[in-house]
Amino acid sequence: MHIQVLKSKIHRVKITQAELHYVGSITIDEDLMDAANLIENEKVQIVNINNGERLETYVIKGERGSGQVCLNGPAARKAQVGDIVIIISYAGMEIEAAKQYKPVVVFPDDNNQL
Repeated sequence: MHIQVLKSKIHRVKITQAELHYVGSITIDEDLMDAANLIENEKVQIVNINNGERLETYVIKGERGSGQVCLNGPAARKAQVGDIVIIISYAGMEIEAAKQYKPVVVFPDDNNQL
């Protein structure tokens, strides 16, 4: 049996941009992606600390070192620039493997830097 477990998390990162007229997704600074073990097109859950919104989308690479975290498309309506969010990814694995797995958790600073 497979279960879903926390794979990685970027904890309390700031939204820097919201682009309503875009296909969709979340753009994340590539440094943050690497640190959190996220890859382009990976499904993520976004949890907005400011307003309680939760949504799922996929990751697009942002400019490395920029601190960029941009909600695109309809998701742009779920947060404002400056909102604090948690970006979460999950993985499916066997229960015994899940018991041993250690998720990656990243704690960026106030400028979305490591």
